[in-house]
Amino acid sequence: MNRHPLARALRSAGITTIDVAARLNVDPKTVDRWTTGRMPYPRHRDALVRLTGWPAHDLWPDLPRPAEPAATADEVRIVYPHRSAVPSDAWSRLLSQAEREIDILAYSALFLAEDATVPGLLRDKARDGVRVRIALGDPDGTHITNRGAEERIGTGMSVRIRTALVSLRPLADEPGITLRLHDTVLYNSICRADDEMLVNSHVYGRPAAHAPVIHLKRVSDDGMVPTHLASFERLWGSAKPLNV
Repeated sequence: MNRHPLARALRSAGITTIDVAARLNVDPKTVDRWTTGRMPYPRHRDALVRLTGWPAHDLWPDLPRPAEPAATADEVRIVYPHRSAVPSDAWSRLLSQAEREIDILAYSALFLAEDATVPGLLRDKARDGVRVRIALGDPDGTHITNRGAEERIGTGMSVRIRTALVSLRPLADEPGITLRLHDTVLYNSICRADDEMLVNSHVYGRPAAHAPVIHLKRVSDDGMVPTHLASFERLWGSAKPLNV
């Protein structure tokens, strides 16, 4: 008696090998070989799962099982195709949740500086004991000039930084808030509040607003969030204090 799981599944579903052959457009002898242990092609396995209602690993116990997802997979909360797709209040909502640390890394962060709620929010957080660090591009820096050329906006990048500083520079007078300028090749912009962050990737020749944003939440000490934090610390160490 044929005891292969597929044979049992077909019998329990009242489906003959002839029925399967007709539905899958294969030779009945092929179906017979499947019911005695031959492994069907993936497309045929999917069809047999639908026909019998049995899970694939019940029909073919020897199928490789997918690896258990890494803990870091849980870090990704949501992915936005570009920054302009992020809800406008997502940034301030993230910052408002901070209880220990806020880190902002960007070339200009002009979109944050122009949000009327953000400077006041950062000031309030600092007064509540949250450490706030902001690293913007040096408007006179070489890499800032290069980025402007890549985006074909010339001195536009420097102008954006200077415009952002109009709103953000006064924060440097607030105890608990430090503002520095960097001149580095920036691969990502970061807005971090404790164990969560919004990471805006940079794409060559395209403005950051047109690049993807990933919302991450730390779940381990060796995932994506710690990697970005280590990068931030290295950049922060080389950035120069703002001359107020």
